Amino acid sequence: MRLGRRHCCRPPRPASSHAGVPTVGRGPDGAPGPAPGRSWGPTAAPEYVPTPKGSHNVVYQSPPRRAESWFSDRPAELAGGQPTGRRLGHQGPDQGFALKLARRFEGRLVLADGEREGDAIAGCTAVAMRRASMFGRAPMIHDLTVGFTVYGFLAPAPPAQVAMRQPLFDEVAHPHHYEQLRALVDRVPEWALRLPHARVAEMAAVDWQSLFALEPD
Repeated sequence: MRLGRRHCCRPPRPASSHAGVPTVGRGPDGAPGPAPGRSWGPTAAPEYVPTPKGSHNVVYQSPPRRAESWFSDRPAELAGGQPTGRRLGHQGPDQGFALKLARRFEGRLVLADGEREGDAIAGCTAVAMRRASMFGRAPMIHDLTVGFTVYGFLAPAPPAQVAMRQPLFDEVAHPHHYEQLRALVDRVPEWALRLPHARVAEMAAVDWQSLFALEPD
């Protein structure tokens, strides 16, 4: 008599075991549990699996109060706010976003002979970062608009303005010219940067030199 295929194979495994999975038994109450001689450790579960009420998985909990007052006495603490001075720049939140916004001006700048787009973008982006930091926020597109408008890169500039800006922007895109970059940023007075971008455009069209005056007219 020819045996069927299932009779010539190895016998099936018990229903209570599986390769790589511990044998499942039954506890005293009939609920599933580890087989005798085995134990189950903590296992991960999906978020939708309900957890018993009253079980709190607290990772960290701060004390209700401090035993003593807190003092700013750590070695790296800044006393009196951010330091100011030469080459220290103007600190502000998320200033790197200005680099992304500056890409929108690529190919739109009006450059004179001998000027490079990379230098103009580097210098005016730094001006935009300073303006944003003055308002305590991240850079926005109008900060870039003000920076390019003040130095006349969004419209044909008069020869006097070109002669003023060319030595300031020469090679400022190179990191070795950082002090020169800071100088052209600090050249723009604070009161001018606080103006609305539309007002800056109006003043630049009438008299661009008025935006570099120490005091507003």
